[in-house]
Amino acid sequence: MTVNVIGNPLPRVDGHAKVTGSARYAADFNQPGQAYAVIVSATVGLGRITGIDAKAVQQMPGVIAVISHLNAPRLAYRPHKAGVDPAVGERLHVLQDDRVRFYGEPVAVVVAETFDQAERAAAALRVTYTAERPIVDPSDPKSQPIVAEATLRPEAFVHADTSRGEADRVLAGATIKVDTTYDIARENHNPMEPHATVAAWKGDRLTLWSKSQYVVNERAEIAAVFGVPVENVQVICPFIGGAFGTSLRTWPHVTLAALAAMQTKRPVKLVLTRKQMFFTTGHRPRTVQRVALSVTPDGKLTSLIHEGAGETSRYEQFIEALTSATGHMYSCPNARTRYRLLPFDTGTSVFMRGPGEASGIFALECALDDLSYAVGIDPIELRRRNEPRIDEGENKPFSSRSLMKCYEAGAERFGWSRRNPKPRSMRDGRLLIGMGVASATYPAWQSPASARVRLLASGVAEVEAAASDMGPGTYTSMTQVAAETLGLPMDQVRFSLGRSDFPPTPSHGGSWTMASVGSAIRAACIAVQEMVAARAIADQRSPLFGASLDGVEWNEGRLRRRGDTSAGQPYRDIVARAGRPIEADASTQRDPEVAGRYSMHAFGAVFAEVAIDPDVGTIRVRRALGTYGAGRIVNPRLAKSQCTGGMIGGIGMALMERTALDLRDGRPVNAHMADYLMPVNLDIPELDAHFVDEVDPHVNPLGVKGLGEIALVGMAPAIANAVFHATGKRVRNLPIRIEDVLTA
Repeated sequence: MTVNVIGNPLPRVDGHAKVTGSARYAADFNQPGQAYAVIVSATVGLGRITGIDAKAVQQMPGVIAVISHLNAPRLAYRPHKAGVDPAVGERLHVLQDDRVRFYGEPVAVVVAETFDQAERAAAALRVTYTAERPIVDPSDPKSQPIVAEATLRPEAFVHADTSRGEADRVLAGATIKVDTTYDIARENHNPMEPHATVAAWKGDRLTLWSKSQYVVNERAEIAAVFGVPVENVQVICPFIGGAFGTSLRTWPHVTLAALAAMQTKRPVKLVLTRKQMFFTTGHRPRTVQRVALSVTPDGKLTSLIHEGAGETSRYEQFIEALTSATGHMYSCPNARTRYRLLPFDTGTSVFMRGPGEASGIFALECALDDLSYAVGIDPIELRRRNEPRIDEGENKPFSSRSLMKCYEAGAERFGWSRRNPKPRSMRDGRLLIGMGVASATYPAWQSPASARVRLLASGVAEVEAAASDMGPGTYTSMTQVAAETLGLPMDQVRFSLGRSDFPPTPSHGGSWTMASVGSAIRAACIAVQEMVAARAIADQRSPLFGASLDGVEWNEGRLRRRGDTSAGQPYRDIVARAGRPIEADASTQRDPEVAGRYSMHAFGAVFAEVAIDPDVGTIRVRRALGTYGAGRIVNPRLAKSQCTGGMIGGIGMALMERTALDLRDGRPVNAHMADYLMPVNLDIPELDAHFVDEVDPHVNPLGVKGLGEIALVGMAPAIANAVFHATGKRVRNLPIRIEDVLTA
């Protein structure tokens, strides 16, 4: 077997394509005779369309069609739900009626010969409405929380209510306690690449070149929408320019591109504007939370209460794991959680990097930090004293848990011992300095996945899976898995992804791509090796003829008798004698018995240092460190990049990102990159990611846990805790703004 492939910090195999511009993204797939579509978005937040004056627009230069509910065909919209879709409710049926459910909902699409002509015509289209006042904020007197129906199901991954012991009674009688509320703003994903779809029909067959983190589901969804066989739809997406969860679902613009192409009988390209990406492609939901904790004088938790509510649209019930991590993070005999939804007149929320855990852990870790000051115990030591032996929420052992190991390694690397524990005690000149810490966690998911491996007579292995790559290095890491399993050099493995006709895989999200797709690729490699070995030992011309399968082994891409030191027979010779490529498919999933026996999560400890100007209130993160226990690390270079990227997202969540809605109509007032603030290069401090050694034989055959989500999860609370340490003022709303600390 080839050594130093998995675990080696190898460069990206797709790096050359990206830096030379040969990597093709959705909007790069131009088709002959292509037309251009532009969406017209509703300018009221709730109501009905009373008129669309399309006559003048249809006479404008280059205009091919103006499609609205007045002339759009009635689409099938057959039932279809995948794991990324809310279990309760029905997706938006675009251009099928005169209702307006939220500001920015598509009410028409204009198709023209050029993009400029389509954009000009869309701006000229006049739409009139009868408008009502929408509910878009938890403070609205008409806003009422509801129980999400899916959270009442026994198999739900998020439960409406959980309880052990008597948390409320113990809290009421406690002398050392905190009881606080938190409000986290809505965020929009805002990846570099906008959403885009190029649609082309050939008879009753549709090809979509579309930005998607889940190509097999996009294929199935569009087939259901149009009422065509799923095999008549093909989705192609070889590269994604960032997504963070916004491309997990199939949004209305994909349907509109296919609809426009069907109506005009021409290929159609539709690219959303940055502003439109604030309307119909999901967002991190606004959340409000309460966390109450009590503790003994020696730092043992006696009660823990976590209540939270997150926004959803009125037509679907979006749920996320807002309170789910609370049950297993710390040892506490009396714990209770409560999760509810806040239905708003907005588009449906969607998973955004670190979904649920990022928001829930912020509230929990800030409350725990407050408790550390109340009881007078160092924040790390308080967590150590409440480290659980088992997952007390599920009453089962952890498959592995390295949280304290992460704190030990992180504290040493960060220099935590140099921290003066007294708030507002550390300065650099006139600047207030604060150091904060927080825990991070995310489930170690694995989903059913398939892969195909094809060995060629040239010695090259072709590997295929319908996965996606939005930037973490899927091309590279999957190539490493195949290369190591097959015992081939990296340059003899060709990994392809992003086509819905490849073996199906789960969505590219949830930190389960390597666990799921990587495990399937490993299994397919082993399967093809067995096929090749069977051919060799049955071939009278082979030096392996007559051997048993148990009596041969693979080494460095060659087959030889077990214990034999000779060179053996290489793949290419065996395949060449077969006269055709040798191919194997394999599918994998987590053993349900193992899944039921263990609680499986990645853990991390995040440290942050901030500098705050006491006169003007500016907050700057000076440095940050994340230490993670995430099982086996396939590629440390890519893993560190993943983690620092997530930490940057956490800086945005803590200090900058907020989608502000006009309460009168639900309009996102900062739906552009001038006022929707995100970290830029000058905002990025010294960041470091470190991985503790962790072997977990239970999570999956590769022993990996995933890094995409956990790297963001603990960053915002670490920064908020550092801000408190610097100023002595606790800010419980995100993002933390200048005005929040000016009075500190």
